[in-house]
Amino acid sequence: MKIIIGDNYDSMSKAVAEFVVEYVQQKPTALLCFPSGESPTGLLQQLLQYAQAGNVDFSQCTFIGLDEWVGLDETNEGSCRYYLQQNLFGPLGISPEKAIVFNGKAPDLDQECQRINAIIQKHGSLDIMLVGIGMNGHIGLNEPGVSFDLYAHHMPLAEVTVTVGQKYFKQPTALTEGITLGLKHFQEARVPILIAAGAKKAAILAQALEGEVTNQVPASILQTLPNALVYLDWAAAGELQFSAE
Repeated sequence: MKIIIGDNYDSMSKAVAEFVVEYVQQKPTALLCFPSGESPTGLLQQLLQYAQAGNVDFSQCTFIGLDEWVGLDETNEGSCRYYLQQNLFGPLGISPEKAIVFNGKAPDLDQECQRINAIIQKHGSLDIMLVGIGMNGHIGLNEPGVSFDLYAHHMPLAEVTVTVGQKYFKQPTALTEGITLGLKHFQEARVPILIAAGAKKAAILAQALEGEVTNQVPASILQTLPNALVYLDWAAAGELQFSAE
C-alpha cells in the first residue's frame, strides 16, 4: 500500500487523474471502475479535461460502475448511475455498451450480480478499481461485517450509510439495500485505488489504514494489498502516523 498526499482536494484529484491517464495511454482497452459521490468529482473533471485536450482516448475502455442503491435507476438524480452518466459517460461520449452499471431495479439481484461478475471475468480482472471510503469504513456498499471473499453482491445498508446517503437526494429517500462490486474484486484489481478528502474522513482513515485488519472496517483490507494506492489530501491524512509521499 502506497500513500500519496496532495496539498488539497484539487491537487489530489489531479494526481489520481494523471495516474489513470498514464495507465490508459499504456493500455487503451483498460477495464476501469469508478464510484459516485463527492470524492471522485474533481478526478472526473480532470479526466474530461485531459480527454478534451487530446491527451488520452477513453473510447476503447470499458467502464464498470462501483455500486447502486437497490430500487433506484438512472431516472433518480441520487442514483449512482445518474451520477456516472452526468459526470463521466456523457461528457466523455462513452458508448452504452462500454458503460456497464448495476441495475438497481433488476427483478433478480443475484442474476444482476452474476451479469457484472461475468463481464469482469471476461476481461480477467479490473485494471483500476477506484473507491472512496464511508464514515463507517465501507468501500462501495460493502458494509461492516461483509466477507472479504465476495464478488458482486447485495446486502443491507448500515444505518449511517442510509443517513449520510440522503445528501444525494432532493427529498427523503428510502434506502435499505445496496448492490456492489465485492472486496474480492478489489483484491484482484491490478491497481486498487482509494481516494479521500477532508478532515471528516481522517479518523476512519487512521482506523482503516493503521488499525486492525477486520471486516468490521472493510477498507482495512487495503493493508493487505501491496499494489494498492491511497490518494489523500492533508486534511484527510491528519490522523495518520506513518510517512507518506
